[in-house]
Amino acid sequence: MPKHHLTRRRFIAASALASTALSAPFVRGAHAAGKLSIGLWDHWVPGANKASTDVAQAWAAKERVELTIDYIPSQGNKNLLTIAAEAQAKSGHDILAMPTWWPHAQADLLEPCNDIMTQLIAQNGAVNGTVQYLGRVGDKWLGVPATIGSQIKGPCSRIDLMKQHAGIDVQALYPAGGPPNADAWNMDAYLKAAEACHKANLAFGVGLGETTDSVDTAGAFFQSFGAALVDAKGELTVKSDAVRQALDYCVKVARFYPADAPAWDDGSNNRWLVSGRGALIMNPPSAWAVAKRDAPQIAAQCWTHGMPVGPRGRYAPFLPYFWNIWSFSQNKPAAKSLLVALSQPAAVASFVAASAGYDIPSFEKLTTLPTWAEEGPPKGTLYHYPNPHNHQTLSIAAAPAPPKIAQQIYTQATLTKMIVRHLRGEPMERTLSWAESEVEGFLRG
Repeated sequence: MPKHHLTRRRFIAASALASTALSAPFVRGAHAAGKLSIGLWDHWVPGANKASTDVAQAWAAKERVELTIDYIPSQGNKNLLTIAAEAQAKSGHDILAMPTWWPHAQADLLEPCNDIMTQLIAQNGAVNGTVQYLGRVGDKWLGVPATIGSQIKGPCSRIDLMKQHAGIDVQALYPAGGPPNADAWNMDAYLKAAEACHKANLAFGVGLGETTDSVDTAGAFFQSFGAALVDAKGELTVKSDAVRQALDYCVKVARFYPADAPAWDDGSNNRWLVSGRGALIMNPPSAWAVAKRDAPQIAAQCWTHGMPVGPRGRYAPFLPYFWNIWSFSQNKPAAKSLLVALSQPAAVASFVAASAGYDIPSFEKLTTLPTWAEEGPPKGTLYHYPNPHNHQTLSIAAAPAPPKIAQQIYTQATLTKMIVRHLRGEPMERTLSWAESEVEGFLRG
């Protein structure tokens, strides 16, 4: 997401956080002291980094560890370049934050975290299936799911425009403080709403480009039809009835997206919402947060809610971050102790508050924190953002293919390219043959 500057209150004081660091058995003893370095994602919300600094430094003071914290931006893929450089040099930070596919890509160089994950799951509840898919190789946990940076990219709708032009009351479907009543929010309803808003010159701001926002949305729609290009066993499934049904639906609804949707990047939907030109986008609360500053009258009409349900279920794009310990770390006991401290409920609550509700913990007991119920305007607009009632499956595009294959499908934007090719008139079977050839190349590689 592009970086934006917001004004907001300060959240959790450092003194309140000092008590959250857990006295884990990983540091105490002869090697209690020492040095540790951690590279964290540089948050786009001003002040959010301070919350992680406060928690980490409170832990360091308690454990007598000399801690260095670096905040690494994702702009220009600097975080990904850092991961690659440290992996090649086998030197760098002890702990490094990695998004989505990258723990699998570096699996051979990561310290197992089974011991602390067992502890954290017992304390905080189970993690969702996407975290398990991305965070493990066999029985090996590659890291700890990070609250900071993890996000769901579901619908953010304009309450007024959806009601006026599509006849849909999103607040009634997803009431603040209560479970969804959203059986009627299905693929047919989404298609009809997209058409109605398009006719009103207020098209759904959904991209068909090659960057992550577009790919994530396409992936969730494909999964709602049970459609995958490669199955969990690594077998090609491009020319399946489910893929045909998903592609046909995605092209039907794409006709009601903005004409330049194939050229959209990850900032396009943000700008679309804030400009007032559309009735719905697919995004975490970043666009709404910017609207609070730049267009408060629009922000007051925004409601974040769940995805439409398809023939095989309701799927929402979830992009988790992970905190990973390099196998060449010089202080693994301290690294594990810090990751436990960063995963304590009070610490997680401070991260969520400092990000104005953007960050999402992956543990099931931590999805009902007060920030999401209290943020506004309108109050409760983020209540359903963290999926508190588990009414939808959190997923990532191209799953359940083996992650190293899925990563290529994802980064090459194969799903959105299929939609655009067929949308522009290419016969479906030719599009499927093209996709099959592309994916065969990924499998050979």
